[in-house]
Parts: sequence; C-alpha cells; structure tokens
Amino acid sequence: MTRAQVLAALLTVALAIGVVELVRRRRLSEEYSLLALVAMAGVLIVAFWTRGVTMFTHWFGALYETSVIFFFGLVFVMMALVFYAVKLTRLTQEVRRLAQESALLRLRLERAERRDGTDGEDGR
Repeated sequence: MTRAQVLAALLTVALAIGVVELVRRRRLSEEYSLLALVAMAGVLIVAFWTRGVTMFTHWFGALYETSVIFFFGLVFVMMALVFYAVKLTRLTQEVRRLAQESALLRLRLERAERRDGTDGEDGR
C-alpha cells in the first residue's frame, strides 16, 4: 500500500466520521449525507483499484490516469449540481406557494376584522 493510498483512506475515514457526526447532531440530513458518503466511497475505489483506473484510461484513450480521474470527478460534480438544482427548485416553488397562501389568509383575516369591526390586536 502506497503512502497516497494510506492518506486517501485516512482522509476518507475522517470525512465519513465528520458526516456521520453532522447527521447525528441533525446539522445534515440523511438524504444529503448519502451523496457525500457515495463520493467518499468513490475516492476509496479510485485510490485502491489502480488496475481499474488504468483499464478506464486505456478504454477512454487517455494518456494519463489523472485525466480519467479528473473526468469522473467533473461528472460527479455535474450530477451533484443537477441534484441540488432540482432540490432548490422544489424548495423555491414551495416557498412561493406558502407565501401566496399566507398572503391570501392575511387578506381574508383583514376583511373579516373590518366586517366585524375589530382591529385584530385585542379583539375590540
């Protein structure tokens, strides 16, 4: 085992412990932690499966293994960006819907208060 593999393993284990701790403290949801843990597993696979990286390098016609690793890193980042863009879009739509609903309820309450002659603060 090379020094780089040992370093990759130690860093990955430390990051995994950090992710699990964030989930335990409820600072990170399980849904998002899965993406981080998959990325860490990918790092370990690349670090220890050198024959596979060489095979992919030849299969893609690249000259250097680092090019293939960089390519797969970019693909992963793009997939993560799409994942988070979908989540953000859904949350934005939900916030918009809730704001509109809140505004309609506020308007309904103000109309009811005017009709009843109350100001809404103390009920008089």
